Amino acid sequence: MLISLQVGKVDAGVAVLLTEDKRLIEFPSILLPSSISSGSIVDIQVSRNLESEATAQDAFDNLQNSIFTTYGETSPSSPVLQCRNATQTSVVLEWDPIKLATADLRSLSLYRNGAKAGSIPRPLEVTSTKISGLAIDTDYNFQVVLRTSAGVYSSEKLEIRTHKMTDLSGITIAPGVLPAQLRQSLTGAVERIGCKMIDTVRIDTTHFVCTEGRGREWERAVELNIPVVRPEWLEGCEREGRIVGVRGYYLNADPRLRQVGQGVNVGGRPSHGGHTESQSSTRRGAPASIGASTSEQSRRESNPSSTRLSTGQSDVSPLPTPSTTVVPPTPPAKDAQPGQARDSASIATASTDRENDEDEEEEEEEEVKRKESSHRPQQGSRNLVQSPFESAQKEGSLTHRSKGGGSAEADAEGSEQGSRRPSEGESFSEVPI
Repeated sequence: MLISLQVGKVDAGVAVLLTEDKRLIEFPSILLPSSISSGSIVDIQVSRNLESEATAQDAFDNLQNSIFTTYGETSPSSPVLQCRNATQTSVVLEWDPIKLATADLRSLSLYRNGAKAGSIPRPLEVTSTKISGLAIDTDYNFQVVLRTSAGVYSSEKLEIRTHKMTDLSGITIAPGVLPAQLRQSLTGAVERIGCKMIDTVRIDTTHFVCTEGRGREWERAVELNIPVVRPEWLEGCEREGRIVGVRGYYLNADPRLRQVGQGVNVGGRPSHGGHTESQSSTRRGAPASIGASTSEQSRRESNPSSTRLSTGQSDVSPLPTPSTTVVPPTPPAKDAQPGQARDSASIATASTDRENDEDEEEEEEEEVKRKESSHRPQQGSRNLVQSPFESAQKEGSLTHRSKGGGSAEADAEGSEQGSRRPSEGESFSEVPI
């Protein structure tokens, strides 16, 4: 198609062309010959390039398909939450690596019973977490929520119930440095109680069992704050049929702190109730142990001289007070059976060193008080009005001293009689000067 147009005006960028019917057309000056001017007539031929049009359309269609394939067919996936392990007070959750497709990650949060429990750190790398401090034998539901630039994606709610104290299936132990025989017995105990044993320390490891604190796995257990216990702890759980405390089973713990349950005692004899030394100290306000009272009775039977003055029901201070009748020591029971003494001695082995120290301190205090009472008349603060029986005995000792020529033995005997404690039937009172 050929068109003839007259040039009306030429500018640097645009030329005004006139048609035969006086219509104005703006045309780029750069496409016109350089020698034209106002009034020149130019011929312009116009045609459609179908080949180029088809090529351009194909390119556009390919671009649209690429955009749809990249951003329209794939999208972020909802997390799939699973329970790896559950114990009496903790739960270990895990999920598959999150898939974001072409979206950007905003956050990954954990919800417990509908309330946000916290955000997962480094969600592109971390695929598990441990929740502690849960209640025993209680139902919980957990959910993971993924927030991206393409929207919010939530996992299904996971219902979990924590274990009872008698359910040992949640125990997951990792063995450390152990003798071959102990390792073999540990494997048998694991099979009998139904717990799990793994070779390395993981997030779901509940206890690390060893006899020596060394090695790479031991260091990792300490770093993750996993209890490091001796093999006897698992034996205690099997014997009691329940989870027992780890306080008495640490590598450097005192074996006497270990828990003893029903039907088992430290000496291997039956017991009516299980308790630990720490529980006894809580009830009484001072450290104690199994058979403490029996231990004291056995010690008194074996050493009557260290027995305090007693009326049979309560203790009486050895230092006499005004208007107080001092009762002589009660002799040891003659009808004590040998079998009872042996039982007391076997149970006494469970008493703590601290109780023995307290008893020794009490005996020392009583000895100091007896010495003070023997020297009190010499201080001049009080005069003791003695009974006629004691006065007669002193006069007899003075007569014996004068007859014997004042020997050292007689002096010692008189001093002992003067400072001795009143016997049965005697009494004296203090009268202020």
